Amino acid sequence: MSQLFYVHPETPQARLINQAVAIIRNGGVAVYPTDSGYAIGCLLGNKKALDTICRIRQIKSDHNFTLVCRDLSELSLYAKVDNQAYRLLKNNTPGAYTFIFKGTKEVPRRLLNEKRKTIGIRIPDNAIALALLEALGEPLMSSSLILPGSELTESDPEEIRDRLEHQVDLIIHGGYLGENPTTVVDMSDDAVEVLREGSGDPAPFL
Repeated sequence: MSQLFYVHPETPQARLINQAVAIIRNGGVAVYPTDSGYAIGCLLGNKKALDTICRIRQIKSDHNFTLVCRDLSELSLYAKVDNQAYRLLKNNTPGAYTFIFKGTKEVPRRLLNEKRKTIGIRIPDNAIALALLEALGEPLMSSSLILPGSELTESDPEEIRDRLEHQVDLIIHGGYLGENPTTVVDMSDDAVEVLREGSGDPAPFL
């Protein structure tokens, strides 16, 4: 049975954030709010939790997993980013975007796209998510919470609880959110390409 924390969307309670971090550090799988619906995440090196996420989402091997970061300072550790890409990110984060880059050796191989060796990077514009990442002190291995048969991100934490309370360890209730997933921008090669138009304005990358 998962725990459900009601966290204030603008001023997250430090006590609850710290409890959430303890659950994640203990190997837990957490559902948490972002600026584009709810996401599901775990510690970067936690293979068992990753397997749980793959099972819930029915993810295939070519899926681009995402490292959700608190700011750009963590970027170069996990992604190969040139100066032009860094400037674009600096001007458009935090925001509802997922950026695809070639991964570095710091990223576990099982998280990289099998063929392209890429990883998604995301800096969300959501107070709860940022507080969680700040307290954790490292990125969350995450995926948008899009359940099998749907193309939309889950937005209702009560419905999420009904469906997943026996499969995840924590659900952070941060309000009722939009259902539109992130805009995905591929920066892994020389050309910048918008792979999916979502919540984030694609204009800066076209």
